[in-house]
Amino acid sequence: MNLFDRLSPYNTLPNLPPSRIDLASPQILRKLASASRQLGELNGLCVSLPDPYLLVNTIVLQESKDSSAIENIVTTQDELYLAATETDAGSPEAKEVLQYREALYTGLGKMRTENGLIRTNTIIEMVQTIKQNRAGIRNIPGTVLKNAITGETIYTPPCCEDVIREKLAALEAYIHVDQPDDPDPLIKMCLIHYQFEAIHPFADGNGRTGRMLNTLYLVQQGLLTEPVLFLSGYILQHKKTYYSLLNAVTEEDQWQDWILYMLTAIEETSKRTAGLIRDIIALKNHTEKELQRVLGASYDHELLQLMFKQPYLKIELIEKSGIAHRQTASTWLKKMTAAGLVRPLKRGRTTYFINHRLMEALK
Repeated sequence: MNLFDRLSPYNTLPNLPPSRIDLASPQILRKLASASRQLGELNGLCVSLPDPYLLVNTIVLQESKDSSAIENIVTTQDELYLAATETDAGSPEAKEVLQYREALYTGLGKMRTENGLIRTNTIIEMVQTIKQNRAGIRNIPGTVLKNAITGETIYTPPCCEDVIREKLAALEAYIHVDQPDDPDPLIKMCLIHYQFEAIHPFADGNGRTGRMLNTLYLVQQGLLTEPVLFLSGYILQHKKTYYSLLNAVTEEDQWQDWILYMLTAIEETSKRTAGLIRDIIALKNHTEKELQRVLGASYDHELLQLMFKQPYLKIELIEKSGIAHRQTASTWLKKMTAAGLVRPLKRGRTTYFINHRLMEALK
């Protein structure tokens, strides 16, 4: 019996796994097969990359933007990449988006030092990195989730810290303990994502943290060698359905539609991300040939790497990276501008040189 009451803290939130759903229904198994195939192709592509970090860093930054947009923290591409280039540039929103990227790397690093385990303390550190404060588990009653239009309360998460920690401990055990009757890891990821969002352990940052946990879990399970699958873009496009299905699980135990939605997100995002990676690789190869032609004997491969790591170049950035002295950097950028490889953008006293074709590919 579901004891959920949207106006009361859901302290009776059941632990995983759910007891009343057929996780091996024909619909789920068909969607699981196609999602697994697309994810496997994406991972195979990542394994073949000579320098995966270059692409991971770019993809993670786009995920940071999409995931933050779901929470109505909106920034433009210009603001985001300016903030990534300059510590004192960019809007407050752009800087918060950048903290999302740092939080993911924090979680990934901690997980790898914890023998692949995703601990509650790691999750807390991730939230603190996003918010740049020392906030921990919620310990004050009154947290409710409301309909943004009507103001109606649609969910009251568990309260308070002791209860939340108990729920998180059970979730952590479910993540780490493999049982003979466990579902496929992709289905298990769907269940874990719902459970974390239902626990809603923090005053802020729950959605972004929950979406990072998806990727960390796939890396932990060996389904991804690099954290390149992010579902925020899909969720942003289907945001209303996402929240409606979360509520349907809570109120009516409608797990199947939720799992099908998440598996579809994995399938379509894997396909899209693989296409993006191929586009970036092709663009990088083409740009390398163009740079060699334009710069001649002074061509430096490190400049190409920097263009795809930091699409907003400037003379000081090239100089600081140790690639070239100021005069050489200035000459390079003038030649690259004349050849259409970069486009200048004046901001205050600084001129940035944008790898505009990469930015177009990312859009």
